[in-house]
Amino acid sequence: MKSCILVTGGAGYIGSHVVLQLVERGERVVVLDDLSTGFAESVIGAELVVGDVGDTGSVLRLLRERQVDTVLHLAARTVVSESVSDPLRYYADNTCATRSLLWCCAQAGVANFVFSSSAAVYGVPASGVADEQAPTVPLNPYGASKLMGEWMLRDLAAASGLRFAVLRYFNVAGSDVRGRIGPATRNATLLTKVACEVAAGKRRHLAIYGTDFATPDGTGVRDYVHVDDLARAHFDALTYLRAGGESVVLNCGYGRGYSVREVVRAVERANGGPIPVVDALRRAGDVPLLIADATKIRRVLGWVPRYDDIDTIIGSALAWELRLDARAGALAIGPRSEGEAVPRTDAMRVPAVA
Repeated sequence: MKSCILVTGGAGYIGSHVVLQLVERGERVVVLDDLSTGFAESVIGAELVVGDVGDTGSVLRLLRERQVDTVLHLAARTVVSESVSDPLRYYADNTCATRSLLWCCAQAGVANFVFSSSAAVYGVPASGVADEQAPTVPLNPYGASKLMGEWMLRDLAAASGLRFAVLRYFNVAGSDVRGRIGPATRNATLLTKVACEVAAGKRRHLAIYGTDFATPDGTGVRDYVHVDDLARAHFDALTYLRAGGESVVLNCGYGRGYSVREVVRAVERANGGPIPVVDALRRAGDVPLLIADATKIRRVLGWVPRYDDIDTIIGSALAWELRLDARAGALAIGPRSEGEAVPRTDAMRVPAVA
């Protein structure tokens, strides 16, 4: 039987794009997801097992029965402000669950492990630009929970034959360029998702959290990476490890930043008109400026971005919102509290248009 790849969190926004690309490349994939934030409809071409990453008995049995030799671990909680208000949940669901998964991998003899980490491990780099050698001083429990996962993976690899690639995501945005899947999280907090929901009439306005940062226009600056490019980085990392590559930590970004207001202008260009915006106070745990030094991932993996353009990123994101079930737009009519999202449509996956 052909060896199998386990993708945890494979029914989520990023995970479903990773799974789709793996399947398209002929890989045998099984997804483990508790569907707390993911959607079964987003898993295309792979087996879906509904379960908890922290359930060691079930996970170990799954690894052995499916003959898994590689794990791509994307399951996690990811909202920075929520991690500040409920830190123990993040240490339980991110750090402790990762520890349980790694124990299962050690018992089952998994050879390769790709870990979804975050630029949040850096905190606030002095220059605003971080390479992989920059100090890791996370400002929030989310970033700390991811950094602990990296440490556990590093230490397990040193004590065993496991080889790994840590991918530190910067700000992921956009949607499958063929329109088959896209972000569908309830009460989304990602800027590009929320802004496109406003443009599509699903929210009353976009709140800009923080207009007094020490940046050119006062709003936070981030490195936005298209989800399809990020998904391909996972496949490139897998190819690298299978070829005998040494364990590695890599930034996943483009090396350029856009402010919140620049993102809003890109949404307005794609929308053909302005969207309603209000200024709001900063959120706990946010940093003013964070951009990737992406030299290493290009050199080590040969990763070449295809969609390194803010208008391309926003165009795919808005196209996805506009193609969702029209009922979602109807549900947005009427008064709503600030930032409240409409209930999700049942159609989280829509047919591609030729």
